[in-house]
This record gives sequence, structure tokens and C-alpha cells, in this order.
Amino acid sequence: MRWLATFLTCCLLAACFTSGKRGGDSPLAIYDFGTAPASLLAAPRKQPMALEVRAPLWFDTQGIDYRLAHIDAGRLREYARARWAGPPAQMMQQRLMQQLGYSMAGQSQTRCLVRVEITEFSHVFASPENSKGLLQGRAVLLDRARRQVAELDLQIEKSAPSQDARGGVSALTAAVEQLAANLLAWEKGQGASLCSG
Repeated sequence: MRWLATFLTCCLLAACFTSGKRGGDSPLAIYDFGTAPASLLAAPRKQPMALEVRAPLWFDTQGIDYRLAHIDAGRLREYARARWAGPPAQMMQQRLMQQLGYSMAGQSQTRCLVRVEITEFSHVFASPENSKGLLQGRAVLLDRARRQVAELDLQIEKSAPSQDARGGVSALTAAVEQLAANLLAWEKGQGASLCSG
């Protein structure tokens, strides 16, 4: 009889552990940039251009990064129950190719290469009630010999609609859309003339 009581006690304890914190956790949320908006190009490109997006190794993960700038701006954190569908640099490259008609670097004969170098892509909290999506870096235009002929500094900030992973994703997605618009305007200015002919 004692062994039966011991067995039942063990079963009850196991049930408590399995229905505790882990059982109560919400499922992992997977985010991307949403469905692709319409192309920003008014007409197909006369001269094909290639695109390459680079990011530091520590951004080459699927974690959604955030910073509590009001506490410790130098500490990069990740949301525990939310992830990107893929590494952000790859998702960014795919979105820019869709919107701006770029080719994949190395897969076609192109006159110029646009290289986007991302140094920051995170949800930054100025306070518990105020946050933004921050995209920093630079874009460089390289000619056929891969010499740099133009450069654009990137500093894009978009307010987050909520102070959580979902709000951060929304703000960072808006930052990527702004990046596409900035690149197109840059290209139409100094970039386009340097790649024509």
C-alpha cells in the first residue's frame, strides 16, 4: 500500500511541474516584414543593379533585439518568446530586391552594386512608455570594378505603436520600408548617373 501512495505522490508532483511555468507559456511568435508592398519602381530598370546586405555576426541570428537605453544602452537583449522568420539581413535583402528590382549580387552581369551595411537594427526604449525601431548603417555604390563611387549614411527611426515585441517588429518593418524609399531617392540622384552608360 505504501508503494501505491508513493507512486501517486510522484505522479501528482510530475503533473504540477508539467502544468507549471512551461505549460503556461505563450507559443513562440515568429515575425517577418509582412506581405511585400508594390514595387517602388515606375518602370523596369534599363541597367540591372545588384544588391548585397551585410550585417555584423552578432546580428546574424533570428532573435529580435532590443535595448533599454534608459537603463543600459550598451546592453543588447533579445525577446524571449519572439523570433524573426530568418536573419534580418537576409529578410531585408529579399524585401529590397522585391521593391527596388535589384538582382542578387554575383548572379547576373550588373554595372553597379549597392551594398547596404547594417550596424544597428533593434527596438530601442527611451523609457518604459516610449520606444522606436532603429536602423543604422550606410549604403555604398560600387562600380563595375567594385570601386566605391557614392555613399549614403543611414539613420532611420520609427516610433513603435506598443512597447513589446509586436510593436518593435512593426517599427522595424516601417524602418525597412523607409530604407527602400531612401535608397530609391538616392539612386535617382547621384547613384543613377554614376551607373549609367
